Amino acid sequence: MHTHDVIVIGAGLAGLRCATDLARAGRDAVVLEAGDAVGGRQRTDEVDGFLLDRGFHVLNPAYPAMQRGVDIAALRLQRFPVGVRVRRERTVAEIAHPLRHPASIPETLRSGLISGADAVALARWMAPALLGPRTMMAAPDRTLREGWDRAGLFGTLRTAVLAPFLAGVLADDAQSTSDAFVRLLVRMFVLGHPGLPERGIGALPAQLALTATAEGVGIRLGQRVSRLRSTPGGVEVDVDGGDAISAAIVVVAVGPDAVSDLVDLPRPATRGLQTWWFATDTAPAASAMISVDARGRGPIVNTAVMSNTVASYAPSGRHLVQATCLLRSGGVDEATESEVRRQLGEIWQTDAGSWHLLRRDDIPHALPVQAAPLRATPHARVAEAVYVAGDHRATASIQGALASGERIARAIVAADREGAIDDRP
Repeated sequence: MHTHDVIVIGAGLAGLRCATDLARAGRDAVVLEAGDAVGGRQRTDEVDGFLLDRGFHVLNPAYPAMQRGVDIAALRLQRFPVGVRVRRERTVAEIAHPLRHPASIPETLRSGLISGADAVALARWMAPALLGPRTMMAAPDRTLREGWDRAGLFGTLRTAVLAPFLAGVLADDAQSTSDAFVRLLVRMFVLGHPGLPERGIGALPAQLALTATAEGVGIRLGQRVSRLRSTPGGVEVDVDGGDAISAAIVVVAVGPDAVSDLVDLPRPATRGLQTWWFATDTAPAASAMISVDARGRGPIVNTAVMSNTVASYAPSGRHLVQATCLLRSGGVDEATESEVRRQLGEIWQTDAGSWHLLRRDDIPHALPVQAAPLRATPHARVAEAVYVAGDHRATASIQGALASGERIARAIVAADREGAIDDRP
């Protein structure tokens, strides 16, 4: 039986980052991945010449963990405009970040979506996150709905812009997510310039995997782990259809839907999203902004002409449109193709009936629930020689996944050092 210092189960963002940091610290680390490629929920497929992510993603280079361990320039990020396009009853308006897009200020003011009272309330709500995020995190937390109420944010900026936009970001249209978490997330939107890699979101884990292998990490695909067994020397890992592997330490870095299959932890609550991908010969609009429907007349929470932002997502002369809906548990209020096409036509003010449906992605565990109050970071080690990493152990974001992997690697190295000191005669 082959023995390693550390076995990392799962080649998502957390697992890859953890394994890389452990290898840099001199540990013999191997990653076991059940799928046929790295990435976990961050995957990209090529379909008929189009690049389709597994669900709609946005990558924010302002995340601290991105800046610490990712070659952002190599991803060739193509940036979305920092703003949102809003479909109203009779008009369409665009609200843009005034500092990033100063030319849009007159249109924003003419839109009627932001009143003076709304602007003051928004500043009141966001100021703690922008000026003192650590102090904000130490204060009592509540739901987003309660946070907006306390800030006095009640107008059209809330109902027509923020609520529909964040419903797609959080997979939550009830505003029940932690207010502190949302303010931190919006802070990153304000400070960053989100976009997508030229070759899709899958380029991020692909880069992390190349970095890991360069550091000596072995990545084995098609290795589904079925059971962990404690031994006097560490942990034995049973792999379906293969020989067991042992290690002094195991890091479980699988998704929230699978973690309780391997360790004695309750299954984390999650929220689902559904993304529809359409091909069309003509772009329905020139705008590259993410669009929302302030009228709430359909299942779509956001839509975007992907090829207007990242031209490489579509073949030359073609365009790619995504539409994202909430995926309710048990299929409640499940969107139908006819409903999606109807609402797309209304949002983009065109006929979407002839667009070619490339694929529909149903992702029932797209995001861990980030309930209020925002929880403290749980213990890194959950059993003797077993650690758990992932965004469900930190914050529900790419930042959370990467930071969790870093944190677990630090904890393992620190425990080794303490053990070496304790073992001295």
